[in-house]
Formats: sequence, C-alpha cells, structure tokens
Amino acid sequence: MSKSYPVLPWPAVPTPTPDEVYKGESDAAKEYALWLEANLRQSENFKKPEALNNIRVLDCSSMMIIGHWCSSLFSELGAEVIMVEPPGGDPLRKLTPWGRKDYMFKDTETGEAVGARFLAEARSKQSVTLDLTKPEGREILKKLAMHADVLIENAPPGQFDEWGIGYRQLSQLNPRLIYCWVGQLGQWGPLKDKPGNLDPTAQASCGFVHGTGAPVAFGGTPTRSGWWMCDQVGGTGGAVGIVTALYYRERVSGRGQFVEATGAAGVIRILDYNWGWYGVDGSIRPRYGNWDLAINIYAVNPCKDGQIMVGGGHDRLWFRIWRTVGKDRAELEQHIVEDPALKVVTDRLPHFRQVETYTTLCEWMKDNTRTDAENKLQAEEVASGGVSFFDEVCEFPHYKYRGHLEIIDDVLYGKVLLGASAFLGQKTPGRVKWIGRPTGYDNEDVYRRLLGFTRADMDGLKKKGVI
Repeated sequence: MSKSYPVLPWPAVPTPTPDEVYKGESDAAKEYALWLEANLRQSENFKKPEALNNIRVLDCSSMMIIGHWCSSLFSELGAEVIMVEPPGGDPLRKLTPWGRKDYMFKDTETGEAVGARFLAEARSKQSVTLDLTKPEGREILKKLAMHADVLIENAPPGQFDEWGIGYRQLSQLNPRLIYCWVGQLGQWGPLKDKPGNLDPTAQASCGFVHGTGAPVAFGGTPTRSGWWMCDQVGGTGGAVGIVTALYYRERVSGRGQFVEATGAAGVIRILDYNWGWYGVDGSIRPRYGNWDLAINIYAVNPCKDGQIMVGGGHDRLWFRIWRTVGKDRAELEQHIVEDPALKVVTDRLPHFRQVETYTTLCEWMKDNTRTDAENKLQAEEVASGGVSFFDEVCEFPHYKYRGHLEIIDDVLYGKVLLGASAFLGQKTPGRVKWIGRPTGYDNEDVYRRLLGFTRADMDGLKKKGVI
C-alpha cells in the first residue's frame, strides 16, 4: 500500500535578502556584488533582448537526449526551435522513473502525459508532428528547411541522405542551412552509429566507464554516469559547432555547412591527462573511486551524516587540513604531520600512503556532520563541501539567491520546478519562456505561418497520418 507524503511548496525556506547575504561585508565588497546582481539578475531577463531571436532551428532528433539538449541551448538564448516529432510524439516523452505515471506531467488542454526529462529539454520550443518515413512528410520537411537556419538530426547513418533530405540535398534548396548530425559514435568509420548506440554505449566505448567506480581491491566495478552525460557533453559540442558555423556563415562564406558532434568525441576530449599518461609508457589510468590519483587529499569521504568533499591540492592546504583536525584530535594531526614520508605532495600519492591519510582523516570526520566539518575546514580556508541531496540543493541559499532553480508557472502544465538557464549575461541572458508543448501542439501555427497550409491541407495531411 503506497503512502502519501506531504510536499512543501518550493522554496520551503524563503530566499535570503541582500541584507542577509551581505551582512558584515564592507561597503566596497557589497557595492561590487550588488552591481553584478543589478546586471545579471534573472528577474530582469525578460526586459532584455534575446541573442539568437533571428535564428530558426529544426530539431528532427528523437529517442536520444543529445539533440534535444543541443537545441535547448538555442531555445534558451532566443532561437525559434521547432521540434519535428513523429506522429504520436518522440518516444522519450513516455520515459518516467520506474514507470510511475504520477511522476509525469499532464497539460490542461490535451491531457497527454509527458515525462519530466523530456519536458525539461522541450523548454521554450514548439512541437510539430511529421512522418518522415512517408514521401509527403519528407517533401514538407524540405519546405520547412528552406525557412530554417539550422537542422539537427540523429537518424542512422545516411538515412536522411537516402530519403533525399540529407545535407547534400537540403543545401541545394537552402545554401545557408547549417546541418548538424548528433549521435554517439559517428556516421562514418568502422563503428559508425547503428540503432541502439545510445548514451551508455558511448560512455563505455570511449574509456569513461572503465575509469569510474571503486577499484577492484575495494570491491568495485566499472560504473557509468547516472546522468546521460554523453548526450549532454556531445550535445554541447554540437551547439558550439553550430554557433561557430553560424558565425562563419555571417562573417566569411555566406553559406551553411555540415557539422557532426558525438558523445564519444566529447567525452574523449574531457578525459584530461589520461591520454598524455598513456602516451608516456602505455599506462592505463585505473579506477580509484572517490580518491584522486594526482592529489592527496582531494576526495569524497564519509562523515557523521553523509559524505564530504575535501581538497588539499598543495602543501599549504594539506597542513591546514591537519591543523583543523588537530583542534579536535591532536594525536591524529601529529600522526600525519610528523611522518617524513608525507611531507611533499608527490610523496603522498602512492596508494598505501593515500590509505593512511584518508583513514586518519575519516577518524576525525566520523564525529563531525557535513556542516560542522565544512565550517571547521573553511575557517582554515580549506576547500570543502558536503555531498548534498537534491532536497538540500533546492533549499541551498546560494543557489536560490542566484536563481539556479526556478518555478515555471506554465499555462499548460502549471507550476514546474526546473533548473534555470545557465546563461547569465548583462545584455542577452538565457531564459525559459515555457516548459514544453504537447505533441503536435504547434502544427497549425507552424505549417500555416511558414508554409501557408490551409485548414483543408491540414485535415488532409492528418487523415493520411503525415502529421
């Protein structure tokens, strides 16, 4: 039998005021912070212009967040983004944790249920339906592409080209079109994308998963990211590639171009020193859990009420950590600082020396809550922070004050809590105008406005299952 738990409205605790935030600071420090706030506050976003309000994007991707993530970066910055979904909607709309429909959202007009993950990336976008497997649907896409600056797709390699709606064909109709394919392994090469190459495949194939999780000695196995990280890194790379192509079109060539972005390439790019390390002598970075191979102490470890991250990347911080510990447990500080094998950064990196230092630190941390440990460490100017649960993040004063989370009171979906746009800018910030649209909600507006379709045209296409 399921239980019903009361949920407090967000925020449960009021957002702090400027007087509370800057209490005790000098007038000079407050003046600069308040000047920044006056220029960057999200409450002022809708009074400012949108950087990309003259750009139109057709997002033809489906079944993968990589394309929707990519296009959402454009919609936040003002581009007109039109999701071109199959009749019935992108299957991602139906994803919800444990299949629980009470975690889905229904709009007030159609009553269609949509999962929170899809809805978050449908932000500020329009939705039209179009069956690209039908010749009539492909002809309509050609007409739409003539009105677009950007088209994003993630179909199997060569599918759009085979259908006559790939870059080679559409660029003949619209030479200014920037055409971006996004996926996990790419459209060309020995392991080119095939159906099923989704985010976890890319994570595993590019070395990321092998390097995460606890080492075998600790009973660990390779662990993929719990988030669709490849989609987000790859989609961000795609967005940067598109913006670069738009700039080149406007400043140099006057023409569009083909852009490709993959999750694997994006993650390979961020695997930092692993490639240089391997290139030296063929060594492979091992899994090392929450500890770091190049810095000691620089890790998440348990404390009284959870976990806390502590960073001691150089000698000054290292000894400040142990000075903090020594205020409560002098014998633990003495045990570490008097060990000649732990005096120098590089000498502290071998495994058993890391074991010695972390177990000693945890002896102190086990008697401190995350907040107590963080306050004590930060009093010594040591970088540290507790591992926060989601409810704590929602109520974290800093994030609330800066507006990183916001309630969208959407005309269709009601009040929805979501992560706000990360684009803060004095003149052209990002923003979320609406949370999403039901499947095909904008068919009439888009097709009649851009293509001049009549009511009879729309009815005929719907009857044939084209839209």
